[in-house]
Amino acid sequence: MNAFDNFFFIALPYAALLMFFVGTIYRYKATKFKFSSLSSQFLETRKLYWGSVPFHWGILFLFFGHLIAFLFPSSILLWNQQPVRLAILEISAFVGGIIAFVGIISLLYRRLTNPRIRKVTNYMDNILELLLIIQIFLGLWVAYGYRWGSSWFASILTPYLNSIFSFNPNIDAVIALPLVVQLHIILAFIIFMIIPFTRLVHLLVFPLSYLWRPYQKVIWNWNRRQVRNSRAKWNIHKPNNT
Repeated sequence: MNAFDNFFFIALPYAALLMFFVGTIYRYKATKFKFSSLSSQFLETRKLYWGSVPFHWGILFLFFGHLIAFLFPSSILLWNQQPVRLAILEISAFVGGIIAFVGIISLLYRRLTNPRIRKVTNYMDNILELLLIIQIFLGLWVAYGYRWGSSWFASILTPYLNSIFSFNPNIDAVIALPLVVQLHIILAFIIFMIIPFTRLVHLLVFPLSYLWRPYQKVIWNWNRRQVRNSRAKWNIHKPNNT
């Protein structure tokens, strides 16, 4: 154990937790009306669909998979005692990672190539998407190169995270993990730290009321093809009505 281990696996997690809670509270108090994903759907739809849908489904599957392994490690280990069930879990997680990876690549390509999207893009958007690409790639690397991650996550990382939350950090097992696994863990803390300052903050205010609110009917008075044509120059006059 050295200073770098203490920094990345003890100091960084606590710094990430502190930054997350303080940053979230500050941003909600100071700029609550920007507490969203700042959707660009009205600027371009087709590429957004083929990027956003697979990314969100893939990342949700991965998130809840990690969460379940953290909350119920004994159940995961019990499930994995059967080779077929272990294979199903590992393959499903890997497929979810691929789907999320394809989605985030599509979203970054859309952001970089569409002039309308570039106008509403800031440097943090690009940094976030690059970090997510690297993080998902590392996760796929870990899943492919170091098999049965669900089992060793439950037996190694869950006790480590519990030690962090109980303010009694124990990193002996974590520092013995392969470098790519350690990088995956470190980058997860970094992404968690910057959530309040990125579009990811919208995951904290999921619109649950949408589940029971009445449907909204949207009526277009403009020509949808002309409105969403990224090659058309902007002017103060709206396109002809349909």
